[in-house]
Parts: sequence; structure tokens; C-alpha cells
Amino acid sequence: MTAAPPVLWKPSKKRISESNIRRFIDLVNSGYGATGAGGAITDSVQLYDWSVREPEKFWNAVWDFSGVVARTRGARTLVNADRMPGAQWFPDARLNYAQNLLRRRDDGTAIVFWGEDRVRWRLTYAELYDAVFRTVQALKAAGIRRGDRVAAFMPNLPDTIIFMLATASIGAIWSSCSPDFGTQGVLDRFGQIEPSILFAVEGYYYNGKAHDTLERLAQIAEGLPSVKTVVVVSYTRDKPDISSIRSAQHLERFVAPFPAGSGTHADIAFEQLPFNHPLFILYSSGTTGVPKCIVHGAGGTLLQHLKEHQLHTDLKSGDRLFYFTTCGWMMWNWLVSGLASGARLLLYDGSPAYPTQSVLFDFADAEDMSVFGTSAKYIDALNKAAVKPMRTHKLRSLKTMTSTGSPLVPEGFDYVYTHVKKDLLLSSISGGTDIVSCFVLGDPTLPVYRGEIQRRGFGMNVQVFNDDGEPVIGEKGELVCTAPFPSMPVHFWNDDDGARYHAAYFSRFPGVWCHGDFMELTERGTAIIYGRSDATLNPGGVRIGTAEIYRQVEQLEEVIEGLVIGQEWDNDVRVVLFVRLREGRQLDEALVDRIRSAIRRNTTPRHVPAKVLQVEDIPRTKSGKIVELAVRNVVHGVAVKNIEALANPEALEHFRNRAELSV
Repeated sequence: MTAAPPVLWKPSKKRISESNIRRFIDLVNSGYGATGAGGAITDSVQLYDWSVREPEKFWNAVWDFSGVVARTRGARTLVNADRMPGAQWFPDARLNYAQNLLRRRDDGTAIVFWGEDRVRWRLTYAELYDAVFRTVQALKAAGIRRGDRVAAFMPNLPDTIIFMLATASIGAIWSSCSPDFGTQGVLDRFGQIEPSILFAVEGYYYNGKAHDTLERLAQIAEGLPSVKTVVVVSYTRDKPDISSIRSAQHLERFVAPFPAGSGTHADIAFEQLPFNHPLFILYSSGTTGVPKCIVHGAGGTLLQHLKEHQLHTDLKSGDRLFYFTTCGWMMWNWLVSGLASGARLLLYDGSPAYPTQSVLFDFADAEDMSVFGTSAKYIDALNKAAVKPMRTHKLRSLKTMTSTGSPLVPEGFDYVYTHVKKDLLLSSISGGTDIVSCFVLGDPTLPVYRGEIQRRGFGMNVQVFNDDGEPVIGEKGELVCTAPFPSMPVHFWNDDDGARYHAAYFSRFPGVWCHGDFMELTERGTAIIYGRSDATLNPGGVRIGTAEIYRQVEQLEEVIEGLVIGQEWDNDVRVVLFVRLREGRQLDEALVDRIRSAIRRNTTPRHVPAKVLQVEDIPRTKSGKIVELAVRNVVHGVAVKNIEALANPEALEHFRNRAELSV
């Protein structure tokens, strides 16, 4: 057994005793026949073992614990449990996702919105319900029915949540992307699903500037012949001229027949739908081709999010839940589901560094934030900029910080506990668009080990397989899930025979979900993600996770970030590292030597790059993930099929035809 890394945080006895996990354990011990080692379940370790041993009992307990609102659950919990894909959860249930999020109709605050330093909005639960009611009536009047697609080209505004909830209320299918997408990027996504209506914003703020979207919106409307109505939302200005946009009308006109207050004493007629009725269509990154359209079901999404919010994040009614996200990332969907747990949603749209790099901590203090969700890249950027919220902010209500998007390196853990808050559950989490949730994440009853994810998700039979398909502990391998879980995609859009769905997850190990992450499960039950499997390096046939190299390189003061690929060379693969340096710094031999020495000293000689090259920028997706595969293609002269998926596609030119890579 390898030595455990330092423990950076331990929950107090009080926090454990008051946790949702503790109450959940009491529930399953009392009525679900739960058993641990030698009797009743006593802790979350035994709870996990029981949850994968008795998945039907576990998911029924989650349903009861979270108080799912449904017309019926039905007698059957899991059908075709031995088929993956093909298993069906709660096949007789009838429910509505939006109804579960709109349980409250009082004057308590439901949503708080900050749009950089320009806009501040607050919305009560009653106002939210009323706005959804009006939008439901408007959608129905526009001919939108169950199964129709509703698309949104929107920032992270309260309006976007209202439109989504109205869509889900009537059984239509929601799909969204953020307004920083280019025209072709939007058409590559929405063009596949043929929406009937498009909600879109006229502009958005970023870095203190208003960015106009009307020209792109006109092009998008022309490229989506299925769209009968474009509803334009005013955000940066009041009712601009939209005459150039086909079939466009302002939001005020769209809902005008249903005046404010019309829902105050009226109930929304929530459609009661099957558990697997399509709710969301999300998209793969699309950096290697047209994005895959991943369809997620209402019941699976709801149940999985309730579990992750209440058990893993310890979210309680009245907590203030924040995630820095756009509407093009699945963390937006995850965030919005927090309403089902009675949380107040804190929305932010714009740059997280404008007007200062402390703006999100200003938000946290002003609104008594309970859960601060962000990306590993954001934490690294704060560290590089020497931002120290512990000195400048109170953060009295902050109890949990979650990080995802890429692996959080051990130094990121150090930064949070040294400069953000000491008494804080830091949950590094990992999953993805594919499951609209997580495979590995936090646990408020367990310690936080430096650089490690606390646990596997309850009810998720997650293992690590070696190349022979054998489960291993303490070794790097493929993250797999060996049993069905509720938030598996219902299907891919336009994949009638399921061939693309099967190829995406089940071709490597038949009957086993292979997620595409390079991971290790430790003897402690914790997890370490080393990067995407398709980006792993293979010098001399040895697999190396890219995160192992990034961790060493990005500790250097001169380096902002790095990107590493494997270049085919001399009948083998050589490691090539690109670095973006601080302004005014140049890559000289001394810095190259320091980079290589740090990597060699803290990893292995095989990790040491054969080439270290400087670039001005590094390409990334709209959600901030660096795109190693796209860079690898450019280096090898292979076309990048879908540059519209990138936030900064021009950065690819820094990697093209580099003379240094021809020798």
C-alpha cells in the first residue's frame, strides 16, 4: 500500500452528525434492509458498498429521501438489469422534471443574478413560478407540444431557466448553447435536432463590454428552417431593431397575451411523463467532428442530481448554490436542478475576472454563498495571480467548494486551504456531458486527501480496468462503470439503431461503460484522474496521463499553462510540451532545463518532453477545456473538423508547421 498524502481537511463530528448522508443512512437502516459489515450501515464507506450491491433499493431510497414529486412511481424499479445499454429504470413511473423544481411558490428568493458589474436581479419563488406559467401558455399558443425541441442561444440569465422549465413542463425537449458560439457552431448543434422555436439574446457582457449577437442571430435563424419563431431577449439594451431576423419577436410580445400575475392563482398543468422521456439534448465537444447529440431523460437526470446535491454536496433547503458556468456546459443543467433541493440559485454571467479577480468572492460574501462551484483552471488562475480571499473576504457561509472541468492538481488543493478557507469541503468532481453528472465526487463525512477525489458516486459501480479488462486498485487504467445507472443517456439523436451510442461507450469492454478517463483508484477508496484516455501519451509503449506533466510545469512561476501531445516520430511517440508564459517572458535554455528537471524529478524520465516550445495562446473549448487532440491533429497535418467548437480557434495557428517539430 502506498503512503497516503496529507489530510487537508476533516469534517467535525457536528458536520457529520448533521449531514444529509447521516440522515440518509438512518433512513436506509430503518426501512430498506440495508446491511454493512456485521449489521446496520454505520458510515458512507459501507453505504457505498450497499448502494452498488443493492442498486434498486438504493435508488428507491434516494427517491424517498429527496421527496420526488410524481403521479406514480410504479412497482418496477429496474428492468433488464443485465443489459448495458438496455436497462430501464422505473419503467412505470410518471413525473415531470419542472414540477420538482417548482415546488415552492412563496416570496422567498429563488434566484439571484449578477451580470458582471452591470446588472443585479432577484427573483422570488412566486415570481419564478408565475414567469414559467406565462411562458408555458405562450409556448402552447405557438404550437409547441410534447417532444418538440426548444433551443436557446442564451447567457446564464434567469430568463434561460424560465424558458427551460416551461419547456420541460409541457414535455418538450430543451437544448442550449452560450451566445459566444459562432454561427456554424450553433448550426452544427441545433441543425441536427431541428428546433421549432429559438430563444436568443440580443447581446451579452464580457470583460466590461457589450457584445452584439444580432448579426449572428440573423444567420442562425436563416440556417434553421425548422424554427417558426425566434424570441429575442433584451439584456444589454432595450428592444433593439430585430427586423433583419426571420420570424423574430421580442420576448415582451411573445408573452403579452399572458400578463404578469396570470399564474399567481393558477397551476401549471405539468405533463406527467415516463421516467426516460427526453428532457435535455447536450452536445459532445465537437473538436473531432460534428458534435454528438446526447439525449438525457427527465427521471434519470432528476434523481441523479438530487443524489449528488443532497448526499455528495450536502445541499440543504435554503442553501445558496453557485456554479460558474455557461449554458453550453452541463454544469448549468446540474446547477439549475438545485431548485429541486430547495436551494437558492446564484447565477453569474460574464468574465470571472472583471472588474477584478475577486468578483466571484464578492458575490459569495454579498449573498452568503454556501456552495462555490468552479473549474480547476479558475483555481489555478487565482493561484498564479496571488489572489488571497482569506485576507479580503469573510466567506462565513461557504461550506463547500467544488471543482471540475479538468483534474485539480495537489497544489490547487494547497491554494484553496491556504488562501480561500481552512474549514471547507473541497470536492474535486469528475463526470461529464455524457452522463450529465459525475462518476467520482465529494463526501462531507470523509477527510480530504491532498490531490485526491474523495469517493465514487453512490449507486455507481465505478472501477478501473487495465488493458486486459481486469479491475485494478493502485494502478492507472480506464474509468469504467460496470452496472447500469439512471442518468445514462436515453439515446443519441438521429442514431436509430444505437450504433453510435454503443461505439461511444461500449466498444472497448462489451457490456461495460468505458468513459474515456485515465484514472486510478487508491487503497483508500479515493480517485485520481490523470486526463482523458484519448490524450494519454505512449512513449515507448508506456501510458502517461497529461495531467501528470501539467502539474509539474504549471508550478513554475513563469508558466501560465501548458499543453502536451504525443508526436509520432521515428516509429515511436515523443512527448512535445507547449507552454504559454507570463507576459514579457521568453523560453530560453535555462527555463527549458528547469521544466525538464522538474518533470524528471517528480515523475519519471519517460515523462520528460523531447521538445519544449513556446506559444502565445492555447486553444480551448467554450467551457474552458484545452484541446489536446485538436493540437495533435494540427501538428500531424490532419484537418481539425470542427473549429467552431473552440472559443479561440485562431490559437491553432501557433502549432501549425512548427519547424522545431521536423527535426
